Amino acid sequence: MSYPADYKYTKEHEWIKSDGKSATIGITDHAQESLGDIVFVDLPAVGSEITSGKTFGSVESVKAVSDLYAPASGTVAEVNGDLATSPEAINKDAHSAWMIKITLKNPAELDSLLSSADYEKFVAEES
Repeated sequence: MSYPADYKYTKEHEWIKSDGKSATIGITDHAQESLGDIVFVDLPAVGSEITSGKTFGSVESVKAVSDLYAPASGTVAEVNGDLATSPEAINKDAHSAWMIKITLKNPAELDSLLSSADYEKFVAEES
């Protein structure tokens, strides 16, 4: 699996794609593969504050419930409502099935995240 080079990644298997002051967040292909068939996604409401490194929701699969960890701090600007009725979209294409969009509090936080090459190496070492 190749991971989009314009995304940044966390060791908890979230991705974030920034375009200046706003960013889109989802989980990686590795995460959805580990989880198996995703049946439910619990996401924060628009206007909620999320904090880097803290949980902002959860994803439930036939195997387990996993917390989602914020790769950066900010305010939730949009939630992918399609996931409420079609959570399996994440299994089909994890890197385009975004979960939330946020207004970043501090874009410099992204500097501490993994590049796609570093994330691939991390996943390989973890396996």
